[in-house]
Amino acid sequence: MRKRSDASSPLGFIRPAVRVMAGYTPGEQPQGGGFIKLNTNENPYAPSPRVREAIAACATDEIRLYPDPMADALRDAAAARYDLPRDHILAGNGSDELLAIVLRACTDAGDRVAYPTPTYSLYDVLVAIAGAEPVRVTIVCNPNAPSGTAIAVDEIAELSEQVAGLVVVDEAYVDFADESALALVRARPNVLVLRSLSKSFSLAGMRVGLAFGAPAVIAELCKVKDSYNLSRVSIAAGAAALADHETMRAHVRQVRTTRARLSGRLRDLGYEVPPSQANFVLARRPGCDQRGVYEALKRRRILVRYFATPELYDALRITVGTDAEVDALLAALEEIEK
Repeated sequence: MRKRSDASSPLGFIRPAVRVMAGYTPGEQPQGGGFIKLNTNENPYAPSPRVREAIAACATDEIRLYPDPMADALRDAAAARYDLPRDHILAGNGSDELLAIVLRACTDAGDRVAYPTPTYSLYDVLVAIAGAEPVRVTIVCNPNAPSGTAIAVDEIAELSEQVAGLVVVDEAYVDFADESALALVRARPNVLVLRSLSKSFSLAGMRVGLAFGAPAVIAELCKVKDSYNLSRVSIAAGAAALADHETMRAHVRQVRTTRARLSGRLRDLGYEVPPSQANFVLARRPGCDQRGVYEALKRRRILVRYFATPELYDALRITVGTDAEVDALLAALEEIEK
């Protein structure tokens, strides 16, 4: 029990590690319409029509009952889609929850968690909550955020052979990329692959994630997950989306086409744009703070992501929207440049 003096203020009841950390800052969610939203990597296209049907079918009196704690209908749909047995799969409330489950299960205070930087900023927050120490050199975000770049799966396989710990491959954007590390799950028991249905399946509002790993690892992670971590609606929507793979693939093809055009036009405007394999691009002007461009776009009701950090202050992360949204963005950038 904490000393009485620690509880002399409301913050005295909060863990010291939490009090000193900076929380994760999500992308801005504007109130009201009229914005072109290219700041949070949502899919610009609607989910499969089967998703709407599945959600509507959930509107029964059974909503009074708890959902299946293991989301087996969703896991079975994922097993069929990705050709892995159900016991290799854990469903989560988005891949963010799955990341939290991994750290909850695998780290003690003072343990070291390795990941490259810059990458998904939530990793810093989760490591701080766990009381662990980040070693910025093994979570691998592939394709990486915010750069969109990808590394070869062969390199991930080599990494998994060289380390004794768990290698977590965060594949939130992998459906927009050329290859996946999912096959490593069968070959390497220390590889865990995370997927999200938020991006390619257009289900950001449903919060559905999947973890793929060795059955023994999945069984241990299950011990520390929340009892009912997905709602009935999320389970049904996720299963329906996975059953209609072609709708997702069609949207991915369109995003990739628009991504190539956006990257080329941004380079014409003088930005450095690394080759992206995600549904966003990183546009950089080395040494030139992009806050003013971000604010000028916002005044025009176009949102992109600006990071006020030493590593990324000179860059904007731009979600690949529809062709019309991208055209509006490019026209605004050309106007700002004048």
